[in-house]
Amino acid sequence: MKKIKIGFAPTRRSIFSAPDAIKYANLTREKLNRLGVDYVDITDINEEGLLYDEGDRIKILEKFRREGVQGLFLPHCNFGTEYICARLAKDLNVPVLLWGPLDERPDENGIRLRDSQCGLFATGKVLRRFQVPFTYLTNCRLEDTVFERGVKDFLAVCNVVDVFRHTRILQIAPRPFDFWSTMCNEGELLEKFNIQLSPIPMPELTTEMKRVREEGSEVAKVMTYCREKMEIKIKDNELENVAALKVAMKNLADKYGCNAIAIQCWNALQGEIGIMPCAANSLLNEEGIPVVCETDIHGAITAVMVEAAGMDENRSFFADWTVRHPDIANGELLQHCGPWPISVAKEKPCIAYPLAFDHPGAVEAEAKHGKMTLCRFDGDNGEYSLLLGNAVGVDGPYTKGTYVWVEVKNIKRLEAKIVEGPYIHHCVGIHQDVVPVLYEACKYIGIKPDLYDPIEEDVKAYLRGE
Repeated sequence: MKKIKIGFAPTRRSIFSAPDAIKYANLTREKLNRLGVDYVDITDINEEGLLYDEGDRIKILEKFRREGVQGLFLPHCNFGTEYICARLAKDLNVPVLLWGPLDERPDENGIRLRDSQCGLFATGKVLRRFQVPFTYLTNCRLEDTVFERGVKDFLAVCNVVDVFRHTRILQIAPRPFDFWSTMCNEGELLEKFNIQLSPIPMPELTTEMKRVREEGSEVAKVMTYCREKMEIKIKDNELENVAALKVAMKNLADKYGCNAIAIQCWNALQGEIGIMPCAANSLLNEEGIPVVCETDIHGAITAVMVEAAGMDENRSFFADWTVRHPDIANGELLQHCGPWPISVAKEKPCIAYPLAFDHPGAVEAEAKHGKMTLCRFDGDNGEYSLLLGNAVGVDGPYTKGTYVWVEVKNIKRLEAKIVEGPYIHHCVGIHQDVVPVLYEACKYIGIKPDLYDPIEEDVKAYLRGE
């Protein structure tokens, strides 16, 4: 699993047992160690290794900032000092996990050592007063399975938020004229979300392609990889162009510090380099650098969110909603010319000619079936949301390009959501159920989760640990 660094700040309140708070803080540390969680501790701040004092809070804040934590974990080890927790969370501005160990029965004298649940109630209210969003992990024992699940889901949420807040997209040329649906508001994305674009003109790409082709070694490695992993149905010089495009895009993404790419892809590009970019896109997608078509900036944002939610364990695929399944009432075809990563395919892909274009360089393969998450980040008129839900792969007729037929619960409901917006005909899929993680991440990044099936209560129940 990808490593996410969190700040660990167990808290107590003075009127309850300090020794018991220390005991549960240490037990929690041991559990996190067993789970392999990367956390920054506060045992060097005070003798107890606990958060309860304003002076210590300042030192903890400085340490967590210095260490670059991506999330904050606030175990309430006897009750908790709610205002100190809220001040730390407000200043740190990262996702917050609120949890406390299940309280034991009172002793024979009626004495309770902790009241952790009561402290959680207090801190939840004060975090709301401070306008700090937080994730609540249900009051449970450390050995309960829900604890491990909740921590791992929180780490994935932190990953989504961190990646989203640091996304920079390499935009290769403007959108194709006909694609008014993929227009975006660059200034608004920066102002609202700190999402940055790095636009470059087409000649910058072709110049880099020429340079890497002349250098040769990296292009040759990519060609060898293609021949090993895919069936090649295009000419050697065309495959060389595919490889040169892949290497050039990777170099330019590195040059401009980008974690995703949106490329114009047609038609000016084909006239310049003589190939479709799909296979090169596929190769980069396989390496974990999402590349989307038709300069769809919102599509690129969706892709980085989805892969972050999956903790980079699986590659995503960028698709069109295209046509209804001819035989399955709630079936739909997800397809694109050929940019999907190799690991998504259920068969050996080939590089050939795409549907509706004369130029070579598209991947052909049906994707694996199984359960998937499908989603789309989009917005207009100043409001943004994330359409998301599940689907399952099903059998269907052969079609060109990279494709998979899927079945959803209610295609008419989904279709209406896409048409009525703010979404378009593009989506991103992944062979994982990351709906709860994405749903929870939305509260931290300021967008509305928009479930295309009425499963919100089920998602909330999962997040509650039910």
